[in-house]
Amino acid sequence: MKIMAIDYGDAHTGIAISDYTGTLAGYSTVINSRKQEVVVQEIRRIIAEHGVTELVLGYPKNMDGTLGPRAEKCEALSHVLEDVTGLSVTLWDERRSTVEAHAILFNNGKNGRQRKKVVDAVAASLMLEGYLTRKKLEEKR
Repeated sequence: MKIMAIDYGDAHTGIAISDYTGTLAGYSTVINSRKQEVVVQEIRRIIAEHGVTELVLGYPKNMDGTLGPRAEKCEALSHVLEDVTGLSVTLWDERRSTVEAHAILFNNGKNGRQRKKVVDAVAASLMLEGYLTRKKLEEKR
């Protein structure tokens, strides 16, 4: 079982994929496109290439828990992804994932330009790790 986390953005979409055991975040990349159809096409290609069986899509709620235009855009994308891939999509609260990704990269000596290239993939990896941790805890119950 491989799980893909998606950090959908206006110009860059971060992708992270777990290992076969669903334990670790492994492969990550960034899709650089503003066009939803291009992003969906690339996600489909990556799913086929890596044998992904489950999708987790970042759901950027506002800090007070309300939903804004960004969350609505992601929810709409979740329906498109379910239709074109046949896979279930879990919406994952991703508040602060990009902020945390920037902090990790900054603390590892990456300058602004270097961070910009990979921050979305790191954010997707953080989302995936959180999701995998929650799944493990639920399995123990």
